[in-house]
Amino acid sequence: MNARRINASEVEDNLVNLRQLTFEVTDACNLKCKYCGYGELYYGYDGRHSSFMSIKQVQPLMDYLFALWKDSRPRAEKPLTYFSFYGGEPLLNMKFIKEMVDFIEKSDIQRTAAFSMTTNAMLLDKYMDYLVDKDFHLLISLDGDKKGQGYRVDHNGRNSFDIVFSNIKEMQRAYPDYFKRMVNFNSVLHNRNSVQSTYEFIKKEFGKKPRISELNNSDVRPEKRQEFDIVYRNKIESLKEARDYKKISEDMFYEDPEKSDLILFIHKYSGNVFRNYNDLFFDDCSRNYTPTGTCSPFAKKMFVTVNGKILQCERISHAFSCGHVNQEGLSLNLDAIANTFNAYLDKMQPSCSACFRKKSCIQCMYYIESLHDKRPACNGFMDKASFDSYSSACLGYLKQNPELYEKIMNEVVID
Repeated sequence: MNARRINASEVEDNLVNLRQLTFEVTDACNLKCKYCGYGELYYGYDGRHSSFMSIKQVQPLMDYLFALWKDSRPRAEKPLTYFSFYGGEPLLNMKFIKEMVDFIEKSDIQRTAAFSMTTNAMLLDKYMDYLVDKDFHLLISLDGDKKGQGYRVDHNGRNSFDIVFSNIKEMQRAYPDYFKRMVNFNSVLHNRNSVQSTYEFIKKEFGKKPRISELNNSDVRPEKRQEFDIVYRNKIESLKEARDYKKISEDMFYEDPEKSDLILFIHKYSGNVFRNYNDLFFDDCSRNYTPTGTCSPFAKKMFVTVNGKILQCERISHAFSCGHVNQEGLSLNLDAIANTFNAYLDKMQPSCSACFRKKSCIQCMYYIESLHDKRPACNGFMDKASFDSYSSACLGYLKQNPELYEKIMNEVVID
């Protein structure tokens, strides 16, 4: 397998087929969560100054994308693009959200538009009618019951649970059909909750299976590492501690890390999964691979910060900005983006070429703290012994749960 590189044409094609455009509409928040990615435990983000995004600020980007979409031929006849709103707490800047939704609905954007939002639900009671009317996909941040919500506090240190729970229940009561279709939950795992307690609470109260996430362990401030380690909780360990482990694991399925590993293993190494007809005629050795598991720029989304920085997604350090927009204009050099991306890949290539898991790598290079070094050290690197152990674990898990093979082959598609 040879390492592949990208070029400006690929970046442009990603923009033509852009799946999600996410706006950080404000860096202000009505909560002060202990583990917030923009909080005291982390670095790698722009300072928080209670700024608010405006339509004028991002207008040059919208003009550029709309013109590109009009003049290009996408892969699908009418692509679906999500316009997403993020924060801070996005409901604090409803002026921008309403103006952007209105602008998109009145524009000929040559595709189907859908709207989504990640919210802490503190203001949900005030704006739920509008969100329902516009058919927003809502991802609500809730860490379970009141104890589990203990790190999600307001600026006076008060637990947000009572307000959030009341607002969500009101939406569920007022708009049951919408709630069933369009509302989901994201829960952060930490030392005040567990996979079991979080899963059981949200399933019982709202009939939903939450997405449960571990704390991000990159860009942790060195002086806060000990504090981080106290708060952090491992998802596999927490799941296995559940008294109803098998039932919860089966119900959550994709949320089970062992099943996620097995899915990837079967898709990449079984020899029985083909993405298209070309896969039937070419073996793996003739294909190019991308060092690390990093997405090609804008292949999945574009993220625009409240300060106008343009990034590949909201989960990476603001230091990896690849463009900028303000009301004066847009700076987005596709050649420079491709060259910078390739330069990072070149740094990773020596490690990736020797890695036995390169076909199924899930390591985003932007999470590698030594990426700016001459020879970065990849956390996901596997030598032969490590890969053999990984393979043995996956096959052992499949042997214990043989029914999973049929389910994975029939129901699971990896993008």
